[in-house]
Amino acid sequence: METPFPAPPPPGQAVPVAPGIFWLRMPLPFALDHVNLWLIEDGDGWAVIDTGLPDRKTRELWDEVLAGPMAGRAPARLVVTHFHPDHMGLAAWLGRRFALTMEATLAEWLYGRMLSLDPGDGFIEASRGFYRAAGFDEALMTVMVERGNAYGKRVREIPPALRRLRGGEEIRIGGHRWRVIVGRGHSPEHACLWCEELQVLISGDQILPTISPNVSVWPNEPEANPLQDFLDSLQVFRPLPADVLVLPSHGLPFRGLHARLDALEQHHDERLAKTLDACGTPLSALDVLRVLFRRELDTHQLFFALGESLSHLHCLLHQGKLRCETDTAGVRRFLRC
Repeated sequence: METPFPAPPPPGQAVPVAPGIFWLRMPLPFALDHVNLWLIEDGDGWAVIDTGLPDRKTRELWDEVLAGPMAGRAPARLVVTHFHPDHMGLAAWLGRRFALTMEATLAEWLYGRMLSLDPGDGFIEASRGFYRAAGFDEALMTVMVERGNAYGKRVREIPPALRRLRGGEEIRIGGHRWRVIVGRGHSPEHACLWCEELQVLISGDQILPTISPNVSVWPNEPEANPLQDFLDSLQVFRPLPADVLVLPSHGLPFRGLHARLDALEQHHDERLAKTLDACGTPLSALDVLRVLFRRELDTHQLFFALGESLSHLHCLLHQGKLRCETDTAGVRRFLRC
């Protein structure tokens, strides 16, 4: 892969990456410590792609960006790739401040609204059986209850209305046509934006340069098979040129799309093989997590790793390579067929 921009912009600054397109970076308080946002010149204003977290630091940086790189020209459009807090978290704040209607796919808006409005009781109720079946002991169940609805605690407001984006439709930004390409698995209906005229793909979290996005099973859809959704949706990017400039939400912009798609597929093939090999004896999802993730995990990472482990187990289950039985304690255990 080629990385034509080897250094990210400092917080509050912007770097041009293509005609009329600028790269911003906002901090995150996680192991993955940043999110990339994109500004596209759009007439007398700007189209903003994704927002950052709804915290004071990110709002302060937006004020710097508005006064600096955006040169006092207000946002004219707000497009959000998916519902996760670092992408949709400030959509309500920006929308209200500049009288903008957020543009996103319907499923992403609905997921964000649902989680932001859940006071936590319903989420915990759904989570108890889910995590018990995954192998959580009493100590981990206590952690789960204390964590509660982590999304709702962080994102208190999602816009009450949207302009719906649909896969395959074309929108015009900055005088150019952008086609919406929907990816799945990392989130339910992730919107990527492809501009053939500029040879630019805004890939969001769907295609990242050095890591795979998290692909997880969550308590609100406990029988889901998101890994197969993810692998299937990678194929919709195959017709794009290999040398397209990919603008991801984490890491550096890069060229080499097809090689990256190959690497993502190979990564998950290897994880599936490792999962299948481990299930020579009956294992819970928590057991498999300890096989797939050898490093120390903080609480935030633990829940994502558990969801990721389940996504590999469910994929193999749907392929008929594993079977699943529930033991007397209510724990689901997976065994190679």
